[in-house]
Amino acid sequence: MTIMNSNTDTFLSDYEAVYPGLPGSGVKWLDSIRRCGMEEFRAQGLPTGRTEDWKYTRLRSLEDTIFRPATLEDGEVDVNQLPTLFSGDSMVPRIVFVNGCLKTEFSCMDNLPDGVTVDSLRGAMDRDPEWFASHLGQVGCIDGNPLVALNTAMMNSGAVVRVHKDTAVEKPIEMIFVAGLTNGPVAYYPRNLIVMDEGADATFIQHHTGLGGGPYFVNSVTEIEVSGNARLRHYSVQNENVEATHLASIHVRVGCDATYEAFCMSTGGRLSRNESFVRLEGSGGHCGLNGAYMMRGKEHCDNTTLIEHMVPYTSCREVFKGVLDDESRSVFQGKITVHKDAQKTDGRMLSKTLLLSDRAEIDTKPELEIYADDVKCAHGATTGQLNTEALFYLRSRGIPDALARSLLVESFIAEAIEEISHLDVRAAMTGLVASQSSNRRCLGIEISEKSEGYKFE
Repeated sequence: MTIMNSNTDTFLSDYEAVYPGLPGSGVKWLDSIRRCGMEEFRAQGLPTGRTEDWKYTRLRSLEDTIFRPATLEDGEVDVNQLPTLFSGDSMVPRIVFVNGCLKTEFSCMDNLPDGVTVDSLRGAMDRDPEWFASHLGQVGCIDGNPLVALNTAMMNSGAVVRVHKDTAVEKPIEMIFVAGLTNGPVAYYPRNLIVMDEGADATFIQHHTGLGGGPYFVNSVTEIEVSGNARLRHYSVQNENVEATHLASIHVRVGCDATYEAFCMSTGGRLSRNESFVRLEGSGGHCGLNGAYMMRGKEHCDNTTLIEHMVPYTSCREVFKGVLDDESRSVFQGKITVHKDAQKTDGRMLSKTLLLSDRAEIDTKPELEIYADDVKCAHGATTGQLNTEALFYLRSRGIPDALARSLLVESFIAEAIEEISHLDVRAAMTGLVASQSSNRRCLGIEISEKSEGYKFE
């Protein structure tokens, strides 16, 4: 049970103030969902260190700062500043939100193939309210999760996507969430819904970034349904600014012979927490849950995952790689639960962390909870420094020290990136890591302009 926090009343009063302008205000079923969310949040308050899952991550920024809900007037950005993994490909569909508000002038949905619908939260209510009502809130549970409850009450934007039966989408679809310049600390609450009908196949990229300075709070919830024989590749990039608090919660349900492949890349934020909760509910279902993070300064990154095997003959693979420099800190809490009826489960989990500073810190807690007796499950976690022998080898080939260290870091992260099956996205993620490395975003390495060139022999 979480403990009430002094700032809880602020969120409650914010809800009363913004409720009339929220999407679907006055619609009975949605009003009921919002009220239930706020009552759950009122009962629990913000998570504290007394809650086991929050033992290593303290929400001090939410305790110390009052964030007002973002409005339509917030968030001036230049279209040329928008983050995208495919800046040179105008054929990639994208939907763009700035501080929680849909920006149609930045979005591009003209290239969507038949069988795919992409709407905003408000647009989905207008297009097909009955379908929307039957899916919203069905995967992301508010019980025992006060931040999901708060999002449920305050959700003011987000992408709603449906890929219809047997539809295969070749190009990735980008969902871009930008925190722009604002007058004071703001909060926004995107709620995303992705539904893959039977036999559907698609790739989505969820990109969160901050372009302005100053503190802001992102409380994002994404619900995903992957029906039988469907395949979803879901990739996330989190690159918030150094004063941001980013809390993202992803809830997934996987059906028979379906595949959910995820990768989360985190490279910024004062505090970021990425939660993934996956239920394998159909035999033959598979989940690949992977990620990487590169932190520096006093940044804090928390990756908390839970994969539940509910039925026989399901499998999962989980690989997380992290690089920490300066006084940065990370948390990895990964849990695989095999329920009593889930015989023949095959589950593997691995977490590896590279510390570039003796002041950096990692808390790792991999767990297996097994109630079936015919399974193959394993987990492991390692923490270490750069390989001195590999560093010496690169230096002996004429490569400057700083560049050699950068190459070793990129190689270390590459193991996780290799789990990305979509080749274009894998290449884009590799480029992102190289960019973070070269501009010393996470390495704290000063490369002298007078360094001699390097060569490979």
